[in-house]
Amino acid sequence: MACADVERKWSSDEINSDDVGKKDIIIFIQEHAARKFLGEKKMLGATKNIAKAFKKEALVVIYNELFETKAFKSGNEEEEEVAEVTKATEELKVTEKVVVEKVPEAKKEPPRYKKRILKKGDDRSLPHKGDTVHVWYTGKLDDGTVFDTNIVTGRKKKNAQALRFKVGTGKVIRGWDEALLTMGIRERAEIVIEPEWAYGAKGIEGKIPPNSRLTFEVELEAIN
Repeated sequence: MACADVERKWSSDEINSDDVGKKDIIIFIQEHAARKFLGEKKMLGATKNIAKAFKKEALVVIYNELFETKAFKSGNEEEEEVAEVTKATEELKVTEKVVVEKVPEAKKEPPRYKKRILKKGDDRSLPHKGDTVHVWYTGKLDDGTVFDTNIVTGRKKKNAQALRFKVGTGKVIRGWDEALLTMGIRERAEIVIEPEWAYGAKGIEGKIPPNSRLTFEVELEAIN
């Protein structure tokens, strides 16, 4: 809107009534006044901040002074503001693009285990993270030493129980968590796990030496 076309929005009675609030006056002045006028009257900034700083009576005075001095925004000033907004928008788009381009894609860690299926199970019944799995297993070191098993024979066999735990939740070594999520019910597999996904540099004193690669024969009995 050119300065010559600006007309008073409210009469004296209207602007002093309760129907017109401080924010209404501020918005009108900011939309139509020249930047120099706004700067002199300290009307540049957020509407809520200006509303806190001025009483309504003072805003009415500034409103009237705007028309008395005809300090309206010129056509050139409007064009400059539009250009500034356009430029800022384009710069923001460029910045966003650069930020997106600089974010590296997350690299998926390669598996630290190898699985060899000894007996095929039901591929339609794979466990999900948080499911309780029932597992029979035997664990060996590279030299063939059995360091742990829950498989028993003879008279004690009838009292044997499969190991139960919630898979994928860190209850066991990572090699087990990852491998068991690929096994179906009744599948039996040999799983060779590298130290990084087993017991690492610490090992287990008196049982598993540091940095040991472990081999497990595992059978998934059930999923709950």
